[in-house]
Amino acid sequence: MAFPPGGPVIDTMIGFPHEGFAQYDFIRRQTKDRSSREDMEFPVEYIFKGVPKDLPTDDPIAVTVGEMDKYGIERGLVGVSDDTSRSALKAHPDRFIPAGAVPDPNDVTGSVRAIRREFEEYGIRATSVFPAGTFPQVPIDDPKMYPVYQTCVDLGIPIFVCAGIPGPRLKFAPQEVARIDTVMYDFPELVFVTRHGCEPWEALAVKLMLKWPNLYYSTSAFAPKHYPKAIIDYANTRGADKIIYAGYFPMGLSLERIFRDMPGVPFKDEVWPKFLHENARRVLNLDTP
Repeated sequence: MAFPPGGPVIDTMIGFPHEGFAQYDFIRRQTKDRSSREDMEFPVEYIFKGVPKDLPTDDPIAVTVGEMDKYGIERGLVGVSDDTSRSALKAHPDRFIPAGAVPDPNDVTGSVRAIRREFEEYGIRATSVFPAGTFPQVPIDDPKMYPVYQTCVDLGIPIFVCAGIPGPRLKFAPQEVARIDTVMYDFPELVFVTRHGCEPWEALAVKLMLKWPNLYYSTSAFAPKHYPKAIIDYANTRGADKIIYAGYFPMGLSLERIFRDMPGVPFKDEVWPKFLHENARRVLNLDTP
């Protein structure tokens, strides 16, 4: 049950250091409490300890590659929306996997066109959406999302979706885990991967994963010591093929913190390789050119 040192790791949520926290301005504009707007640089800073704020930004790609090398991360899933990520994908195609992001589900046509454009231009292996962070908010099962889901099915790519109570002080209703059931019913071919924990409905997430073959759970934004017990128990029993490793570097967690905690996770021996790389490789179709 010990964490296996030296094995390959695929991180399905990693990024690059940025100067300041301007990338979170879209969240600040939506929050109403003064603390979120004025006091916190990082809009979920009240949750995380030791956010890696002081990383060098003169060569952000080298910083991330260095951290990946240090902790045995073979490949990382990154966005294609900014210059740094695009440069990293071009310079290190063997280390980084391109992923899209739905810019605004309120613009249905624009979202579908953006996914198709990123697929054609960058060969994205997945896309993603943060329902509580859209403005106006677009719930997981909103009809506006249906063309996005169908586009993912047509292109054969998974969608990573934040589910559960969001960290920023935004309304949580769009991310209620029960909403996933309707989506999986209507899109049985869709590969749907949850992000950011599904709490407090992690037990419901397990039930839904048992029910729907193409529903998965990734561990993004959670230090391993806080992985929900229901998720660990599921991985150790019937869900070894359904739980996927994701970090949160440098957004909220350091890789040092993640891999310091990792040996304490009581996964069975046979679960580790699936969790760390095999499930991600399959879901992202990494063995297909």
